[in-house]
Amino acid sequence: MLKVVLIDDEPIIVEGLSRSVDWTKFQCRVVGTANDGMSGKKLIEEMSPDLVFLDICMPEIDGLSMIAAVKSQFPNLQVCVLTGYRDFDYAQTAIRLGVCRFLLKPSNMEEIEEAIYAMAEKVKGRQSVMEPSEDNMDESHGLQEKAVSGEGEQEELLSSASSFIVKNALAYIEENYDKKLKLSDVAEKTYVSQWHLSKLLNKHTGKNFSEILNSVRIEKAKEMLADPSRRIGEISDEIGFLDVAHFSKVFKRQVGMSANSYRNSVLGISIQKEE
Repeated sequence: MLKVVLIDDEPIIVEGLSRSVDWTKFQCRVVGTANDGMSGKKLIEEMSPDLVFLDICMPEIDGLSMIAAVKSQFPNLQVCVLTGYRDFDYAQTAIRLGVCRFLLKPSNMEEIEEAIYAMAEKVKGRQSVMEPSEDNMDESHGLQEKAVSGEGEQEELLSSASSFIVKNALAYIEENYDKKLKLSDVAEKTYVSQWHLSKLLNKHTGKNFSEILNSVRIEKAKEMLADPSRRIGEISDEIGFLDVAHFSKVFKRQVGMSANSYRNSVLGISIQKEE
């Protein structure tokens, strides 16, 4: 039996889906429900379902970021979005991130059952490839060939979801570099674990979290140093460093000279232009 999780902030919809659908007809069973995004994501991590029905317009959650997170961590998970949010670009992005179906509320039973069938068939197709029958090697070989193209599509979807997460993580770092920012803070905003986010950042940027954060901070420091009225200690504090000594060490390692030397060179260029 395939495992199904239902996530919607409207209990009546969760209850309706759970009771109205003949899940056994599709060899499925509902293993859990949730009424908010974070509880839903936790449920997915605990139950490792095959199918998920998800409302992406719930309070205090970025639906697209959550989709990217679950598809990046669980690439074989089949997701059906069931929402009242009627935005074509939003739907396109969701599908690009790997959503199997995008259904608008209210959806009729025929649409819902078609979505269940489509998702269940995808899961069963992968399972057939992974567990070929010894009595029918020709059929198994055909399934494996089909899987090769399917794996290529899966890799593309996984890459899209991962890129979406990294883009959001970098944007959050750029907006909050001046705070005492930790990897756990960014992971929470992108709905993935610290370990998974660290792996994605390294894969897509070639840098770890600290290197990325320090790069952003040093670029901001270079802008501030162009103002001769700004003290280095003040700049260090404003961009989020705990002390000037650490700032100076990082600055010299990244720029190749001390903050004072950089400031003098910038001021020298400014003077020449004014003359």
